[in-house]
Amino acid sequence: MNIVVEARHMEVTDAIRRYIESKAAKLSRYYDNIRSAEVVLGMEADQPMMEIIVQAGRKTAFVASARDEDMYACIDRCLHKVIEQLRRYKDRVRDHKGTPHGAAGPE
Repeated sequence: MNIVVEARHMEVTDAIRRYIESKAAKLSRYYDNIRSAEVVLGMEADQPMMEIIVQAGRKTAFVASARDEDMYACIDRCLHKVIEQLRRYKDRVRDHKGTPHGAAGPE
């Protein structure tokens, strides 16, 4: 998975970059077909802001953003939102496919 970290109106420290990359690398636990994650950090109204865009499959994109007083809390909140979107999407795809033919159903 390709992870890109960008910043607007601020500098990204190595500690924050490593933290984001370690957390974003765990996204593949929730959905297998993740191709890339683009993280945009910034400052809005003197508060840290984060937006993440996760590309999965051919045309599926998951977008989440968060603002908080602390940069690390902002990162955690935003990643939690994306994880919930990935989990719901995977459940929806799995439920839509149903049980395969010939599989023994509940008896």
